[in-house]
Formats: sequence, C-alpha cells, structure tokens
Amino acid sequence: MSPEEFKRLGHALIDWIAEFRAGIEELPVMAQVQPGEIKALFGKTPPQRPEGLGGIQSDLEGLLPGLTNWQSPNFYAWFPSNAPLSSVLADIVATGLGQTGITWQASPALSEVEEVMMDWLRQMFGLSQTFQGVIQDTASTATFVAFLTAREWASGYSQNRGGLQGEAKPLTVYVSDQAHSSVPKGALLAGFGKDNLRLVETDEAFAMRMDALEATIERDLAEGRKPCMIVAAVGTTGSTAIDPVREIAERCQRYGIWLHVDAAMAGSAMILPECRYLWDGVEQADSIVINPHKWLGMACDLSAYFVREPEHLIRAMSTNPSYLPKVEEAKAYKDWGIPLGRRFRSLKIWFALKDQGVEGLQARLRRDIENAKWLEEQVRATPGWKVLAPVPLQTVCLRHEPQGLSGEALDKHTLDWVNRVNRSGKAFLTPATARGHWLVRVSIGAEPTERHHVEALWSLMRQEAERMEVAGG
Repeated sequence: MSPEEFKRLGHALIDWIAEFRAGIEELPVMAQVQPGEIKALFGKTPPQRPEGLGGIQSDLEGLLPGLTNWQSPNFYAWFPSNAPLSSVLADIVATGLGQTGITWQASPALSEVEEVMMDWLRQMFGLSQTFQGVIQDTASTATFVAFLTAREWASGYSQNRGGLQGEAKPLTVYVSDQAHSSVPKGALLAGFGKDNLRLVETDEAFAMRMDALEATIERDLAEGRKPCMIVAAVGTTGSTAIDPVREIAERCQRYGIWLHVDAAMAGSAMILPECRYLWDGVEQADSIVINPHKWLGMACDLSAYFVREPEHLIRAMSTNPSYLPKVEEAKAYKDWGIPLGRRFRSLKIWFALKDQGVEGLQARLRRDIENAKWLEEQVRATPGWKVLAPVPLQTVCLRHEPQGLSGEALDKHTLDWVNRVNRSGKAFLTPATARGHWLVRVSIGAEPTERHHVEALWSLMRQEAERMEVAGG
C-alpha cells in the first residue's frame, strides 16, 4: 500500500468510524446475533489473490450486528470500557509509528514517554513518589505478575534454585470471596495450587472480614504453611465492595505478607481527592493495579501497575541476553513484566490528558457518581425495589421484589425482566449472584451517558420488572 492509498483509505475509515460513533445511540446495545452468524460472513479459506481494501467499509457494515456497543450511552453492563476518539487517534499513531519497545535503545521515545505518563498517573491517583509504574495489558496480567513477584519474594527467589518444588513450606494466598475471577486464576497459574488458595469470607457489605482473615492466617501458620500474599479489593466487580486496605496492610506487616491492591475499575476514582478515603492505607501496599482503560477513559489495552519497591519485580522478571544490552541510565521495561516487546500504549494517556486534562476527567467521573446516587435514591424510594449493596461509586446493585416472591421464583423473575431489557436493545445490564441469589448490576460510566439516559433506563427497568404486577392487578 502506498502512502497515497493509505491517506485515501485512512480518511475514508476515519469518516466511517466517526459516523458510527455519531449514530451509536440509535444502535442496539447488546449484539443481536446468534452464535455462528458472523463467522458465516467469511469464506472457508483465505483469499489467495489480493482483493484490496477499497470496499472494506461495506464489509465492516456486516459486522455491526455482532457488536456489543460498549461506547453506547445505554451501556450499563460489567464495567465501563471507554474508548474515546482521542484514544482511537493515539492507537493509529502508535501503530503507524511501528515501534517495538524491547529495550530503551529499541525505542527511547516509547520508554521515556511511558515513564513520564506513569508518573503523571501516579500523581493523579495521589500516590507517593515511593511508587513507580509500568503499563501492562490488563489487570489479569498485572495481578498474575504480582503473584509471581510475591511468590519469588516470599520464597527467597526460589526459581534460581529448585522452584516451588524445592520449598519446604507451601505458600498460601488470601483473597476475598468476592474477588474478580482473574485473582484466583492468577494464583493458580502462578503455581500456588488450589489447596493453598484461601477465599476469605466477607461481611454484609461484601468486604473482607478481618476476623476471618486473621483466623485463616493463624491456622495456616499452625499447620506449617507460609502466608505469602493478600489481595485487597478496592471495588469488586460484583458490587464495588471495598476491602479495608489499612487493616489488611497491618496484618501484612505483622505476618510479613505481600499486599496487592486490586483497584482495576474503582481505582480510576482516585483522581478525585474526595474518593481517596476508599483506599486508606494504600501507601503500605507492595503492588497496585488500576485500569485506565475502564472508567478513566483510555482505550483497551492499558493497565497501570504500580510497585513500591521495583527491585523485587525486576529480580523476578529480568532476563539479560547478550543481544539486549542494558543502558544503566534508563529503565528496562522488559524486566517489569512478562512480555519482551511492548506497544506504544502510553500515547493513549498523553492524548487523553491533552484532550481533556485532569479536570475534564474529574468532571466526567463526578457526573457518573452523581448519576449513580440519583438512581440509588429512586430505587430506595420506590416500593418493591431494593438496593442490595453500598454504592460508593458508580455501580448500583438492585432487585425488584414483588410481594410474595422469594427464592427460585424471585431469581426467575429477576432474570426474566433483565433479559427483556437486554433483548430490547435499548439498554444492556448484567445480572450477578450475591449470597446465592440473582441481582442486577447497573454500572454507570460510559463516556456519553448523561442523566437523561439513566432516567430512561430507570423507566425501562420499571416497565419490564413491574409488568407482572400490572398483569396481576
């Protein structure tokens, strides 16, 4: 492809993306296809001769029914995963520059812009200068890296000897029973073994219970195990529950345990000084993960991983082949994670901050929190509706509970009405279970979502959930 052809096709695709975004509110939020429909659009074998990209927009139109529109103002499922147009441009530039950051020499600009951007984020989150950051692709990877680092730290860097097989005492890890699925997955992949993974009970607010944590640690010590790592959740996926970080940190210091703070979604709120009480004690953490590609508004994949003492991370991750010489004055990010090569992801942070500034990002997050508080108030004030978990940020966990319904019948009613909302295409919500029963999560945080969208959602939920009461009446 020549530069001239690239310009012509690039302009056309930019126009197509802009038109798609301009009309996204009118599209169904949840994908309206059955398994196999998108796959059927493609041939059984790859094209043998060049076809060119001249008609690519028409081909892309065929994919639209298979898109779940995360950027819609009516998207309230799972978690916000914003991809503002500034990030679209940053990704184009990153790919267009064609950099591969395996060492500082491989791309000084990539390495040094990442270093600056991670320090900017550190300042925005209110973390002290003792923390240094690196970009990982997702929180799943960052948490896995934390497990690997904690494992090596606790075992005296056993991989340089016999590995975990050579350890006399099994290493144990502790996570909330409300933790994201990537947390126990990371522990298992890091080799701790299911028998050494402790799911700690939570209280009525779905936060980790300190009495249960301490009792579990003491039991493991008495049985000859070595406590290695605790994961404190600041904003669980199911209910945005907040574990007591300071109290957990005190146990970590007492017992000599690595503390990892999983603030993948909720951590974005720490750019708001009024929200930082939610992770009081975070300065004592050994590692922290926050996903700017969620609520903060920088397109996936961009996970911010901070460590208090980088030497532990580097010792666990570093490799030194002769063909990758070190530059002592520069950071070697290849030794700060699993991949050797890295993309120019930091451009997305730079572009977002040039586009909106810290104040613009703060205003949007405050808007989302206010909208969640408004919805919480409506639910609490409406007979037959119940808020089922605290609402510290932008997620509201709720349920419609018609008189006389409970147990399995109530679960069926919950799934029925939320599925009707989703099939309508007017909004997309995700149900979840808590304490063995179904509830509905409303996660507010898409970039274009305003109060009138939330008001329309509340009306739609009432319409679908209260249908049975109207029919019964």
